[in-house]
Amino acid sequence: MKDVADHSQPRPRQMGAVNWLGLWTLYMREVRRFMKVHFQTIFAPVVTTLLFLAVFALALGRAVQQVGGVSFMEFLAPGLIMMAMVQNAFANTSSSLIISKVQGNIVDVLMPPLSPAEQTIGFAMGGVSRGVVVGVAVAISMSIFVELHLHNAFFILYHGIMASLMLSLLGMIGGIWADKFDHMAAVTNFIITPLSFLSGTFYSIERLPDGFHAFALANPFFYMIDGFRYGFIGHADGYPLTGVVVVGVVNLLLAGVAYWMFRAGYKLKA
Repeated sequence: MKDVADHSQPRPRQMGAVNWLGLWTLYMREVRRFMKVHFQTIFAPVVTTLLFLAVFALALGRAVQQVGGVSFMEFLAPGLIMMAMVQNAFANTSSSLIISKVQGNIVDVLMPPLSPAEQTIGFAMGGVSRGVVVGVAVAISMSIFVELHLHNAFFILYHGIMASLMLSLLGMIGGIWADKFDHMAAVTNFIITPLSFLSGTFYSIERLPDGFHAFALANPFFYMIDGFRYGFIGHADGYPLTGVVVVGVVNLLLAGVAYWMFRAGYKLKA
């Protein structure tokens, strides 16, 4: 009878080297967060990006005929697509973490048997998914007004995914660091937005003075936009393969910082 009673007791679940169920659950939680309010998280960025396209077309469409061997609108379109992708990837992870911290339910993520690596991957992939979904939606909508060409699919896919990952990781780091929404707004206004706008999104850096040209080359955002644009139009202001390396190295560094924050419980555990 004693053996029967012992066998009836619940046993702890064996997770193995990776808690695939927990990782998938965290990832789907992040995906469902933005899919549930898709008018705000997907359709709104499409409308905003098309408005940017319309403004630049009306303001500069006739004054600037060609950039990089293609029409100005063809040059501009990949930069606008990339800008929408990275802004939404950043917003997904940063909002998820700061809201959880402010509302006090961050414990729901910290208590389950998820390792720091699994937590980092789960949040990051949620941000990447939102960035890619927004990018595809913007590209489809923009193709109605601008003829988009496919020069190199590898550079489009690589820089699209890696750029979304970069901003997703930055959003995680900012969300963990921030104590309130004002802190998060400061990161967006003084770091993310300037780096995005000064990275060659709307112009070719070849036209910049020497000092600003050097600053652009030191901006990692430039390489993800330049490589992404190269995949469409076949023209790059920098060296495409250099951009592949820079974006990859920056992502490794950011992933290491995010992993350390989860492992140390930095501003997550009281």
